[in-house]
Amino acid sequence: MTERVCLVHYHEIGLKGKNRATFENRLIANISHALRNMDVSRVCRISGHLLVEANDGAATQQMAHAISRVPGVARVSLAYRCGLDEKEFCSAAVRALGEAPEPWQTFKVHARRSSTDYPLHTLELNQIVGAELCAAFPQKKVLMHGPDCTVVVHVVQGSVYVYVDSGPGVGGLPVGSAGKVISLFSSGFDSPVATWMVGRRGAVCVPVHFSGRPVTSDESEWLCQDIIRAMAPSGVVGRLYVVPFGEHQRQISLVVPQSLRVLMYRRVMFRVAERVAVWEGAKALVTGESLGQVASQTLENIAVVNECVSLPVLRPLIGSDKQEIMRRAEDLGTYEISSLDAPDCCTLFMPRRPETHARLDQILEAWELFDHEAMIDELVERIEYVDFDQCKAYKPPKHLRARHRELAPA
Repeated sequence: MTERVCLVHYHEIGLKGKNRATFENRLIANISHALRNMDVSRVCRISGHLLVEANDGAATQQMAHAISRVPGVARVSLAYRCGLDEKEFCSAAVRALGEAPEPWQTFKVHARRSSTDYPLHTLELNQIVGAELCAAFPQKKVLMHGPDCTVVVHVVQGSVYVYVDSGPGVGGLPVGSAGKVISLFSSGFDSPVATWMVGRRGAVCVPVHFSGRPVTSDESEWLCQDIIRAMAPSGVVGRLYVVPFGEHQRQISLVVPQSLRVLMYRRVMFRVAERVAVWEGAKALVTGESLGQVASQTLENIAVVNECVSLPVLRPLIGSDKQEIMRRAEDLGTYEISSLDAPDCCTLFMPRRPETHARLDQILEAWELFDHEAMIDELVERIEYVDFDQCKAYKPPKHLRARHRELAPA
């Protein structure tokens, strides 16, 4: 009996040696979670691949697309699964090639055996299936190098998998295989892309958004939630923390030299994010900074902000320009939301001439002009959060579970 299944290919996980099963199990859990609203009966391992089966034996392109968005997946093939009978898998090959998108004129057969006890050699399989396809498509030509279509015939664990089309996945490592990070998150282009890039390397991401509320509206907070929902297929985010920061920015602006305001804002943000990291057991902070993009992102200014925290600060976009970041936002599905203009803390009390090459002694002197520890304590006390059901690997901190109803925005 021929069924339609999704055959999931991975790359980096296959290089993990003795830890490979741990990564595979994490990826199985993440794919199962991504497909939780679809008619899926099983996600399991077969030799060098993962297999996704539908309850009705008819996996769909929608399933394959959802799988392709999960970090750790290199490619997804919508395949026919057949028995070892030659007529059955040859018939499946004809069907698979007949479904290839036109126009195409050339093809070849690529046979593989993961089951070494199967009596036919790959060359014999190529000949048998190739002859059947030549008879079924006499107007098409066989081309061994660079054909329009390649029909893959893969014998593994008592079944034959036949497919033509493989959709690319996002690659990387399964979310949850590399610990947890805190991401400084805005409704702009940069930080969502940076968050996704670190999540694609296996980290569970916990964004912290600094809102201009009560000085500005809360629109940026809702846009951040929309952005996280748009990122849902990747499953990298479990919770969003929101910090009302507007009034505290005003306090800083009244006592700190104008040119150093932005750097003071960022130091306070980093210290609050570090407190959240302690709650969450996170091992690093993540920002969307790109070298030289704005005044606060020069090497000197990055250094004086880093000085206030002990955690590593990851900047995956440090070498990217704005156009590259915006293209990635389009691929991620956050571009349209990030294009909307919403006032947030980044637009508040901005200096006319910000310092671009701050010295640490200047910064430490300005840092003592206000009670930063009391301010950080107050901001931490006012933090709110929203949970999202997209990250299978996210585990909330136990000591906050009882306070969820108090902290989460209505």
